[in-house]
Amino acid sequence: MFDPKTENEIQAMREGGKILASILNDLKERVKVGVSERELSDWVKSEIISRGAEPTYLTDEVNFPAAICISTNDQIVHSIPTDYILQDGDIIGFDLVITYKKMKVDSAFSMIVGESQNAAAKHLLNTTERSLYAGIDAIKGPVFTGDIGAAVESVLKAGKLGIVRDLVGHGIGHEMHQAPEVPNYGTKGKGVLLKPGDTIAIEPMATLGSERIKVDQDGWTISTKDGSLAAHFEHTILVTENGVEILTQL
Repeated sequence: MFDPKTENEIQAMREGGKILASILNDLKERVKVGVSERELSDWVKSEIISRGAEPTYLTDEVNFPAAICISTNDQIVHSIPTDYILQDGDIIGFDLVITYKKMKVDSAFSMIVGESQNAAAKHLLNTTERSLYAGIDAIKGPVFTGDIGAAVESVLKAGKLGIVRDLVGHGIGHEMHQAPEVPNYGTKGKGVLLKPGDTIAIEPMATLGSERIKVDQDGWTISTKDGSLAAHFEHTILVTENGVEILTQL
């Protein structure tokens, strides 16, 4: 076990995961054409606090400028919310970490703004989300990170999407980012062996173009190098004796 936790600490992650999931679920209803990223970020911050948790991104551990990362269109992750007004057809991604009873949980999702029926964007989102659950389904108890990565990679490759390899999932619990790394590609039976009690964040990131990335001048925002659209989905999970428990779902 990489980050040994007591049963009380795992229970705190369960409770925190439910709080996080409820915030993201409610957030979806607020995503509309004409709303700004900053308005959504401010709402999330107030909700985290009102529901008894702490916005991890605003702590000394991270020092991010906002309570949530909001990434739009070619932005992949770690994007700072701005006054940008959401347009019909935008792809918007939300990545949120909260602390509850000193334990961290992490989740992300992407969605299309408005009523757009852009087939390529829908394919990107649907395939990336399916790859997340393929990675989760690969966990039948003790599992190698390569088994998870291979399952994610298989779905993304079949969908002919760019697999962002420079950004990976990670262990989580007492800290936001801990060992081991959990890549979105790999070979079955290879990598690090995860055991019951381990908690990790699985987070596939994919593009409609190249896998190459760039870091913007703000030092945080990571975008696609070729300007192609990107998607990101993530859950915090607990490895169990014979399977997995998704901690960040209702």
